[in-house]
Amino acid sequence: MLLIKGGRIIDPKTKRDVFCDVLIEGNKIKQIAEKITNVEAQIIDATDCIVAPGLVDIHVHFREPGQTHKETIHTGSQAAARGGFTRVVMMANTNPIIDNEETLDFVLEEAYKQAIHVHSVAAISKGFDGKTLTDMAALAQKGAVGFSDDGIPLTNSGFVKKAFTQAQKLDAVLSLHEEDPNLIGTLGINEGDVSHECGIHGAPGISESSMVARDVLLAVETGVRAHFQHLSHKYSVDVIKFGKALGGQITAEATPQHFSLTEAEILRKGTNAKLNPPLRTEEDRLKIIEGLKNDTIDVIATDHAPHHQNEKNQPLTAAPSGMTGLETSLSLGLKHLVEPKHLSLTHLIEKMSTRPAEIYGFDAGYLAENAVADIVIFDLKERIVGNDFASKSSNTPFIGEKLLGNVKYTICNGGIVYQSDYKK
Repeated sequence: MLLIKGGRIIDPKTKRDVFCDVLIEGNKIKQIAEKITNVEAQIIDATDCIVAPGLVDIHVHFREPGQTHKETIHTGSQAAARGGFTRVVMMANTNPIIDNEETLDFVLEEAYKQAIHVHSVAAISKGFDGKTLTDMAALAQKGAVGFSDDGIPLTNSGFVKKAFTQAQKLDAVLSLHEEDPNLIGTLGINEGDVSHECGIHGAPGISESSMVARDVLLAVETGVRAHFQHLSHKYSVDVIKFGKALGGQITAEATPQHFSLTEAEILRKGTNAKLNPPLRTEEDRLKIIEGLKNDTIDVIATDHAPHHQNEKNQPLTAAPSGMTGLETSLSLGLKHLVEPKHLSLTHLIEKMSTRPAEIYGFDAGYLAENAVADIVIFDLKERIVGNDFASKSSNTPFIGEKLLGNVKYTICNGGIVYQSDYKK
């Protein structure tokens, strides 16, 4: 048994914010009480720490199969545990693409071996061709928790409606990466002052928000559960709000990078700040924060996108887009959302645990007696981001930055899967 003592328990689902002890037996929470004594258990001292539901990230890239020099399902899971995550959803843009039962079987077999809960979506279209539907019913039966086009956006509106209609019949979540390639020069860099300074025609915000607008209306029309990934443009937030008002089964996410940074980071950190959709203006960043505050944006997800250093060490236009995020996500939320009082600590945890679990129907994201013991324990002290990541890759602009929060323990299925050597 494990006994977590003296921590501040924060659970958005049960509205609990109290100092309590938590007793874990097997893979379940046995008891939550003010003081638990007279039990034989391993003691975890949570004094001056927050005890919260394990974090849930519904948008990660673990690169296996096909690009294991960047990341594997195992190293990605280790990075997740170190960041306080007990459950993740992998995207389908592997090599081969997860568009068939054989590849999905392989991925889920590897996922099952991990110390945390690892799920996977499958592709909406075969080979990401945007023309031919995968066998969604068969893939869902095999264990795909949803379907995605990430990161090859669907440009054919007729095909999108067809996909939405099929997913609605299955009550499946579709996760959408919205960027119209016909409006984009160079991916990964916002079209604006910084791209012009770099001599590049970049990706304008309207390339995202115009596709969001199309698919919001199609989602309302078909009744599909549509999830809009990594919003970055101010208009996108307004369109999502509009679609929800129309009654659409619409959810949306923002990444820590999009609420923490602007396009100016390209000039400071180069290719490590290049991602799809790109970092945008301060006005866009503030609009994303506003959307998080008023719950237009439901969840925070990392879009954890590891790349090898040699790949990032190329000219700006040649380097791949994306950054790692699992090991900095919580700290960025604490630094850029909680400390400036945009979100309460409870609201942050809701967006990083409770709400993402609800979108996929996972039995997760809450703390209660008899619930599965998926728990993160963290403090609120300052930290300097080092380059000693559990991930295989370190393509992040946050190395050397002063953030808040240290994950002390991650507990999954009642067992300690990460323990920090950080000393108070």
